[in-house]
Amino acid sequence: MFDEVSPRYDLINDVLTVGNDRLWRIATTNALAPRKGMRVLELAAGTGTSSAAIAKHGASGVAADFSEGMLEEGRKRHAGNELIEFVFADATALPFDDNSFDAATISYGLRNVSDPRKALEEMRRVVKPGGRVVIAEFSTPPSQLVRVPYGLYGKYVLPRIAGVINRDAAEAYKYLNESIEQWPNQRELARWMREAGFERVAYRNLTFGIVALHRGFVPREVPKPAVVADATAPAPKKPAVKKPAAKKPAAKKPVAKAAPKASPAAKSATSTSKSGTAAVKKSAKQTAPAAPKQTNTVKPNAGDA
Repeated sequence: MFDEVSPRYDLINDVLTVGNDRLWRIATTNALAPRKGMRVLELAAGTGTSSAAIAKHGASGVAADFSEGMLEEGRKRHAGNELIEFVFADATALPFDDNSFDAATISYGLRNVSDPRKALEEMRRVVKPGGRVVIAEFSTPPSQLVRVPYGLYGKYVLPRIAGVINRDAAEAYKYLNESIEQWPNQRELARWMREAGFERVAYRNLTFGIVALHRGFVPREVPKPAVVADATAPAPKKPAVKKPAAKKPAAKKPVAKAAPKASPAAKSATSTSKSGTAAVKKSAKQTAPAAPKQTNTVKPNAGDA
């Protein structure tokens, strides 16, 4: 669809917005704050008109798009600009390494991505910590006095004017109006950016809210996901600590008990007993008969008689 309208795409936008697209581009570039030495990514870059505005500030840019027709037209228009590189890329799976760019932007193309929230995550991935992302997109005018006539213009007038400029553009810009009606409002898009990991997200309305300019920053330090303990996992075993063996108490030596002291009466009885025993022994010695003494008697021999 976009390949068919690529030759007159910028002219159609200029006419349909009554020149406001140029003012919106200036506001987007100022919010991006490009400067010399920066490397900036532009998604849904189309013919590279916004990338050329970024290059005027000295920043090098990568103009990425999913339409080969748009990229080819852009290469023709900016052939002599060495600061712009045109790359075919899917916004939901960017072919760039993490932290490859100082900033990134997308204008009027996020609602055309199949998964815009995935595209936001990809932009955060490829932008360096501290870098910014700026999004310019058609939005919902807060005032009903603007919202109603703007809706009628997009539904009935816009496709017809586009068809006059380019026959193939009528169907493309009919889709444009339908996609705008289904697109979330400013607060919802800001919430998407926060959920994608951006911080300090803010937005401001341009031209009564017909376009909203969102800006967010990639955190300087990406928080690490909290580690949740698995309740089903067994608890780690603590190393066994050997307790010192208890010492057996030394065997107590039996203490000889002193003989009980005899009472005075017992001592007297013992003394009396000893005296009696001695007296009996002495009396026995005295009364015992003395053994007869042997005499040496010589019997006479028979011859001597």
